[in-house]
Amino acid sequence: MAKRSSGILLFRHTPALEVLLVHPGGPFWAKKDLEAWSIPKGEHDQAEEALAAALREFEEETGSKPDEGELTDLGSVRQKSGKVVQAWALEGDLDADAIRSNTFTMEWPPRSGRQSEFPEVDRAAWFALDEARKRINPAQAAFLDRLAERFAS
Repeated sequence: MAKRSSGILLFRHTPALEVLLVHPGGPFWAKKDLEAWSIPKGEHDQAEEALAAALREFEEETGSKPDEGELTDLGSVRQKSGKVVQAWALEGDLDADAIRSNTFTMEWPPRSGRQSEFPEVDRAAWFALDEARKRINPAQAAFLDRLAERFAS
């Protein structure tokens, strides 16, 4: 069975439509930029409700609870890895420079026997849709299209 992940695509009008994306932390992603960013999201098992997981993961990856408001289901996509990602759009705002992500531990450098701690997300930023399409994981670009269909002015 494919891994499942759920997340929140936070958006705002300034006056153009902008979305909040996060960049994965850790040494593998340190020098990757284009097609590396993502919506704040995380894996969950079948027993956990997808929306509850999306809300939890948003807080874990940004250090902030999402704004209260109407959540719009953006459906799901299948990433190249086979992982199925489900997303909800939420209008709101967040200081991207102030995020505080949870961390993970891994052996680094490889085969060193030393454990190092890294943030799950090392930064966040607001992007206009055209720029976001260049930065986001290619499969997740469908969420940007669905968002634009519903909320672009």
